[in-house]
Amino acid sequence: MIGVVGGGVAGLATARRLLEQGHQVTVFEASEDLGGLAATYETAGHPIERYYHHLSKSEETIVEWIDELGLESDLAWGYSSTAYYVDGVVHPMDKPWEILAYPHLSVYDKFRLGMLVLDIDVRGGIPSFDTYERLEDFEDVPVKEFIIDHTSRGCFERFFKPLLEAKFGDRWDDVSAAWLLGRVKFRGERDPLRGELLGYPMGGFGRLIDALVDAVGKMNIFTGSRAVDIGIEGGAVKSVTVETDQGKVPHAVDGVVIATMPDVLESLTGYECEIDFQGTVCSVISLEEALTDTYWLNIADDAPFGALIEHTNLVSAKQYGGEHLLYAVKYIQDREDELWQMDDEGVEETWLTGIEDLFPEFDRESVNWIETSRSPKTAPIYERGYLEKVIPYDLSEYVAEGVYYAGMASRAQYPERSLNGAIVAGETCAELIDHDE
Repeated sequence: MIGVVGGGVAGLATARRLLEQGHQVTVFEASEDLGGLAATYETAGHPIERYYHHLSKSEETIVEWIDELGLESDLAWGYSSTAYYVDGVVHPMDKPWEILAYPHLSVYDKFRLGMLVLDIDVRGGIPSFDTYERLEDFEDVPVKEFIIDHTSRGCFERFFKPLLEAKFGDRWDDVSAAWLLGRVKFRGERDPLRGELLGYPMGGFGRLIDALVDAVGKMNIFTGSRAVDIGIEGGAVKSVTVETDQGKVPHAVDGVVIATMPDVLESLTGYECEIDFQGTVCSVISLEEALTDTYWLNIADDAPFGALIEHTNLVSAKQYGGEHLLYAVKYIQDREDELWQMDDEGVEETWLTGIEDLFPEFDRESVNWIETSRSPKTAPIYERGYLEKVIPYDLSEYVAEGVYYAGMASRAQYPERSLNGAIVAGETCAELIDHDE
């Protein structure tokens, strides 16, 4: 029997593939909920994820799995809208004429930015089309140095820096150019006249979680079951001890896949991960009417959130019984952060005050409800040298034979963490186990 620690997407994907390969599998999830960061809230219609999610056209593996699980007819693709809030003005940034009209970059800045997005290196006056092929070549390059060298100082100061600060807080200067390039490549299909094509399953990603649970079988999944120890004999894993309300119970295993955060791996095996993670405070705000006509609004002005993501500007509010759903989010690099220390009521008051400051016409009476979630480790900080810190899938050389890792510190979650990366990590571990046997 293979034990899988973690009932998020990576753990359920691992279990599904292992079962297809003929293995016996048991999934142990510490909480009572499955799905990890894709867990949901109820609305007047379909459920909504606690943390914003969508798919890019570059995420091919998860699309294949959606098809395999019989949900292909539910996956809808639509063109998103993005904008930049600067000095009290929302500047759309999708269409060429909108970008050209953006007043905070010069024509030269816009040209250099456009060339980077198109993967064309124009330094020296001679275009090169292969400079950015290998992300590894930029692992040790500071992101600020790269942006100024490959675009312009104006692009850095007036475009990239606010985005970096929103994503990484005061750790932005540690980030590598490889992450930025990877993020550009991660973005999917973009129509020059309509923007980027994004995918979202009708009914939400909760349907994917439900389909994975059905594929794995509820009899093979134990919630409220925290893995507290693994037993190793003769250099190989032999058991997983799980703690429930009834006490601690050892389970004999032939292998174990740890499909959760690296601190769980360390507590079970002693394997230390050097990657720093950041947390998130994220609220879903239900409104009677839309706040903007933009899906993803980057905020360059002083605000308590780095971005506002208006989900129902990508997916129709009809899916949610007419509710307009808005995410307010901030990444947290330090647990002493004032927002992290607030209770939910304080967070929600902070969000609403911030929205009022940006949009004076906003009426609090239009708020139906607010739900707030916090995760202490939502995403890695992709600092320089990150790839050297990635945890291998197969840990037989470092821990014991039969120990594997499919959590957020795996290679599949680079250059950006995603549900697609979770499935790739789980699938990879399952293939390694099957090959080893």
